[in-house]
Amino acid sequence: MDIDELRTLLGDLESDRSERTISTNKTDKFGEAICAFANDLPNHRGPGYLFVGVHDDGKPSGTSITDELLRSLSSIRSDGNLLPAPTMTVEKVVLDGLSIAVVKVLPSDLPPVRYKGVVYVRIGPSARRATDADERVLSERRSARSRSWDARACEGAELTDIVLALFDAYRVDAVSREVIEENHRPTEDQLASLRFIDRVAKRLTNAAILLFGKDVLSFVPGAYIQYVRYEGRDATSDVIRERRIDGDLLSMLRELSALASEIENGRPVSIGLLQETMVFDYPGKALREVLVNAVVHRDYESNTPILISHFEDRLEIQNPGGLYDIPREDFPGATAYRNPVVAEAAKTLGFVNRFGRGIPVTQAAMERNGSPAPEFEPTVRHFLVTLRRHA
Repeated sequence: MDIDELRTLLGDLESDRSERTISTNKTDKFGEAICAFANDLPNHRGPGYLFVGVHDDGKPSGTSITDELLRSLSSIRSDGNLLPAPTMTVEKVVLDGLSIAVVKVLPSDLPPVRYKGVVYVRIGPSARRATDADERVLSERRSARSRSWDARACEGAELTDIVLALFDAYRVDAVSREVIEENHRPTEDQLASLRFIDRVAKRLTNAAILLFGKDVLSFVPGAYIQYVRYEGRDATSDVIRERRIDGDLLSMLRELSALASEIENGRPVSIGLLQETMVFDYPGKALREVLVNAVVHRDYESNTPILISHFEDRLEIQNPGGLYDIPREDFPGATAYRNPVVAEAAKTLGFVNRFGRGIPVTQAAMERNGSPAPEFEPTVRHFLVTLRRHA
């Protein structure tokens, strides 16, 4: 981080690009500030900074900046309260011999960003709740910035192509109750605020069709999952069972959860005198992580379905779309979202607890079950996950 720029921002008490606090545990205050910087209502198109361990006059307070504090600040991005997750970095910086924590937040490509269901913006030196007019400005700005397929307008889609009752149910989970009670905006404005209408094109987005579409496959032909159970250990074996999962995103995720319950196949195993433990062919937690991540991270533009191949000794989940926006050497440490609106929906609907935890959670679940380690094989066009059956 540029020290001279940080000093300038610390000294400018009226800046709308910086927030100062001596507190180290006001998580909500931090989340609201980060949300406001990500929304960048003044349209600086530059980062905003949260300074922790700093007095209101911009001078370091001498607060101890521990690794635990830095981890806590970093976790605000991934805990699911900020949606969509903003791009931010956390760093300890030494000024005048004293340490401070600096959170650098980049403007979001997908505003408006919400913290706990509320949109915050920066007006002068403080963050506040956005007005309806503020949200309209942010959603109109999004159309010019968005790179992701799920936030783009869906060709030919009209409001009549979605089930509005599904959106109403989703909105209850996505937006704070207080905001909903005060909300008297038209349905189109509410959809736009949650990235389901492109205001410039005046059409539903691809995410709206995936989540609420009456006939999703008519717009996204490959948006389904093919499950095949084989009798043996390769695809030349006899097929025991086939199943196709399609429909709106919530229905698909529910069906995948039910499929995981069918596949896991738990059985008691003796671990000592009069003692037993449950062992699974495939632990349910690992199954649900890899299946939900397949839906969230897949390339929907490929028009190729997700393929789940269930062999005698293993489960293979092949996903269209390789690594997105991260180099191979950074995998699996880095995380980037090809479909950030879909990722947000999975979190809102309760199928994701935290962002960026799919691989370590899967690894831990397989290890606890005594199973072989999961195998992750990204290629240019596909991503293959292999879970081997517990012997």
